[in-house]
Amino acid sequence: MLSPQIRALVKATAPVLKTHGVALTRHFYARMFDGNPELKHVFNQGHQAGGEQQQALAGAVAAYAEHIDDPSVLAPVVTRIVHKHVSLGIRPEHYPIVGRHLLASIREVLGEAATDELVDAWAAAYGQLADMLIAEEARLYAESAAKPGGWTGWRAFRVVGKQPESADITSFYLAPADGGTVPDYRPGQYVSVRIFVPELGLMQPRQYSLSDAPGQDRLRISVKREPAGAETPAGRVSNALHDRLQEGGVLDVAPPQGDFHLRADNAAPVVLVSGGVGLTPMMSMLNHLVATDDPRQIRFVHGCRNGAVHAMKDHVNAVAAARGNVRKAVFYEEVASGDQPGRDYDHAGRVDLRAIRDQAIVPDADYYLCGPAGFMRAQRETLLALGVAADRIHAEAFGSGGAPA
Repeated sequence: MLSPQIRALVKATAPVLKTHGVALTRHFYARMFDGNPELKHVFNQGHQAGGEQQQALAGAVAAYAEHIDDPSVLAPVVTRIVHKHVSLGIRPEHYPIVGRHLLASIREVLGEAATDELVDAWAAAYGQLADMLIAEEARLYAESAAKPGGWTGWRAFRVVGKQPESADITSFYLAPADGGTVPDYRPGQYVSVRIFVPELGLMQPRQYSLSDAPGQDRLRISVKREPAGAETPAGRVSNALHDRLQEGGVLDVAPPQGDFHLRADNAAPVVLVSGGVGLTPMMSMLNHLVATDDPRQIRFVHGCRNGAVHAMKDHVNAVAAARGNVRKAVFYEEVASGDQPGRDYDHAGRVDLRAIRDQAIVPDADYYLCGPAGFMRAQRETLLALGVAADRIHAEAFGSGGAPA
């Protein structure tokens, strides 16, 4: 346990970290990659270039300082972090490296304010946090290894199928190259994949949701090709997968992880709400419910830009037509002249749960949200305003904070 003096010192830095945290974490990552360049293979360099990882770490460090008296408040965040760490192969030996560069960065960025007493306090606090993460990660590693077909670290998978789903999403069917089996997983979870990026000269990992039901002899991921934005480069890994990875190719894959998944502890109705490529974990949940002939009420709500980027439309339509307990509502932001209501889309505009409240708001249902951060914030606020309890809303964000990207 940390002493009251140490907790007070760490907690007193929270306001400074909220203001200058990104400067600190930017310095930290630059310092760590300069001193330990081998870690560039572990960390997503796209998130580094865009600043997402620096912002995510700054927020996490500030939150830890603020809640140092009761770190249990951060339990959901910690759970998400350890799942991602295990998916990326973070091991106990990495923690001293990170700690060394983090403490040095505190000294170098805060200057005279970083007294020996303050740095020693942060060293103790970091040690406590590291011990907590290492213990939880050890549990997840053991759980992954103990499953039939399970493993830890990276395992070679062969592409046994490649299927375009829309103008920008392609599915990859992956089977173990060693001829073994794949483990069971919870519908909604993701895997990390790793591929060499020549432009960087690095192996680069990315997380992608598993987009089909568990219990099969292969895994499926459905990857959106990420184009260049006004201030961001094109996604190097997603474009490499689309352009270079063909049937017969081999890809490194880590075991399924993730704390966003279909709840197995009840039989409540299910409402799946997705935006864009956020439909991928929803397809895993939907297909699992169908494969197990689950009788509960299921609502599938999806929004996308237009018909060209509407993935897996025919499959969802077929499920809704065949299953009386499944109803769908699809929103197109842009409706083309050839788009037919009921076949291609159901509503024009962005996803509006208020407009379909009679269909989407189901008593005692669990609501699963996945898509861009702004999309999920809007849907969560709407659900709360419509009377849905907060503990019934489950969300997955794609990005550096722990959602697949």
